[in-house]
Order: sequence, then C-alpha cells, then structure tokens
Amino acid sequence: MTKIHNFSAGPAILPQSVMKEAGAACVNFQDMGLSILEISHRSPQFSAVLEEAEALVRELLNVGDDYGVLFLQGGASSQFFMAPMNLLGTNDTAAYIETGTWATKAIKEAKKFGQVANVASSKEDNFTHIPKEFELPDSCKYLHITSNNTVRGTQYAEIPNVAMPLVCDASSDIFSRPMDVSKFDIIYAGAQKNMGPAGVTLVIARKDALGKIERDIPTMLDYRTHIEKGSAFNTPPVFPIYVSMLNLRWVKENGGVAAMEKHNAEKARLMYQAIDESPLFSCPNADEDRSTMSAVFVMNKPELEADFLAACKAANCSGVKGHRSVGGFRASMYNAMNVDSVEVLTGVMREFTAKHA
Repeated sequence: MTKIHNFSAGPAILPQSVMKEAGAACVNFQDMGLSILEISHRSPQFSAVLEEAEALVRELLNVGDDYGVLFLQGGASSQFFMAPMNLLGTNDTAAYIETGTWATKAIKEAKKFGQVANVASSKEDNFTHIPKEFELPDSCKYLHITSNNTVRGTQYAEIPNVAMPLVCDASSDIFSRPMDVSKFDIIYAGAQKNMGPAGVTLVIARKDALGKIERDIPTMLDYRTHIEKGSAFNTPPVFPIYVSMLNLRWVKENGGVAAMEKHNAEKARLMYQAIDESPLFSCPNADEDRSTMSAVFVMNKPELEADFLAACKAANCSGVKGHRSVGGFRASMYNAMNVDSVEVLTGVMREFTAKHA
C-alpha cells in the first residue's frame, strides 16, 4: 500500500503498530471471541484497559495521587464550560489569555459561569505571537491558557510562571513534551492529536480544587463523579480509550515524552528551515512562538496555492491545506509522524520554489 504522509490537524496520525493491534482487537479481543467494540465496559478485560490507560498517563506525565485522571466524552470543547463550571463561582473571576480560535471559544463559555478577565490577547496581531506581558488580578481563581494553537501555529515554549493555579487546554501538544502537572488545577485534552482517536477526552484534575463552589453541578458534569467512579460512571468510550492505551504504550516504549520532545523538535527544525529559506513561503508567526506541532505558513503568490496543494497530493502528502478560517497551509507534525514524512513535504516545497519563485 502506498504510504500517505498524514499532516492532518486531527483526527491525526497514529503509529502503524497501534492501528494494526487495534484492528485485530476489533475482530477478536484477547482471544475472547468478541470484538473490543462489543465487550462490556464492566468486564474485567476492559477494566484492565482503563486501569492501564490511567497508569500510563500518570507515569508519562508524572501525575500524583492528588490528581484524578479521567477519560470523558464531549471533546475539549465541552471542557471550555466544564472547567469553569467546576472551579468558578458566579461572583468569582478567572483570567484568560487569548491566543487563538480555541482560547476565544473557551472565554465565551467561561463567561456563562463567572467573571472573565481577558488579561492578554494577540488578536489584533492575527494571533501571530503569544502575549508575554500581562497583569493578573489577585482575586482570580485561575489562569487559563491554550498551550498549542493548531489554527494559528503558535505554542507556549514555556508554561507561564504565575502565583495562581493554571487551567490548560493541551489538546494538541499533550504527551509531546514534559509538563509540570503540579502547576495546574486542570489539564484537558481532546485525544485526536497525540493520544488516540477522536471520541475520548483526557482530564487531569487536582482533587482538592474541586467542590469549592456552591453551584449545583449536574452529576455528569461534576469531575468528582468521574473521579469517584474511575471514569466508568456511565458507559465510557471503550474503543477510543483502548486505542489511547495502545498509543501511550507506544510513547513509553519509544522513550516517553522526553524522547517525543527531541523527535518533534527535529521535525520542526526541518520544516521551518524549508519555510525560511524559500522566497516563496513564509511563516507569519514570531520565531520564539512557532509551534513544533502545527507549522503554519503562507505563500506570497496566492494564485499558486492550488498548484502547490496539487504537488503535495502527487507526493502523497495529505492534510496540508490550512484551516478554513485562515487559509494558507499547515503541517501538523504529531508524535507518530516520522522525520521522513517531513523530508518529503520539504522536498516538495523546495522543488516548487525552484520552479515558481
């Protein structure tokens, strides 16, 4: 089968070994004569999957027992409201830094549960950088950040060092590098970038940060419900959790998040080198804020965009077209992408530059 170089922003690339094992489990899981798709979520076999998935999250990110590790449904978009619902009282204030599409959406949802201080925004600069200077009101319950911005291609090189708890949407760079979980009250991430397939959302929640507000939280939206029941209060997304477990095994077997960080840095280096050396392409983002996960770039001859995408397709490079809201191009380079795929795309860029610049 022809190899496709998958630069899609998500659902994104997964290791071939993971997909093969998951495919076999769809036919016969652990010699049960049943598919993973049809076994009971209360069975000892799936309970073991859930336990291993949680253990791998804890090991890879050094998550202590003072945090709950949850596998929920609803995507990261549900966490835009679920985090403030659990942490922010009606008269409380939370600080948000607006760095792109998903941060803007998170701000909108948080305003439904309390007061929001938009303490810094790069919106006027088309989200081409991460704001560095901001003041935090002392009364704020937490600071919310989006660690990587898939649409605009920026990323926090370092997590802000602030004297208050952090809440982080880490959907697109979770498990791509080490994180100091102890800085955060909540970390949430949609699985479909670096953890697994779409359909499950990881939440890491500090237990003693919960239950501090008077709001009557619906049972399914209260983090404590899912901590108490080990992510199995209701039927969890069995297959996405299983594939995520396999993928986290793969991360561990390949050196853990520290090794992923080095691997991703090399891919990003090759990608941005090709962009910067070309008179045809450019990256609009500040150098220090360029994402290792989501390389966004544009062309100074817009009339050639369709031709470039056709050249990418001919080289079996898929998913290079930019987000529909901003246009241009985007190369998503998640953990499972090999360096050779980036070399193929950068080769296309160089050949196209030689022909058209």
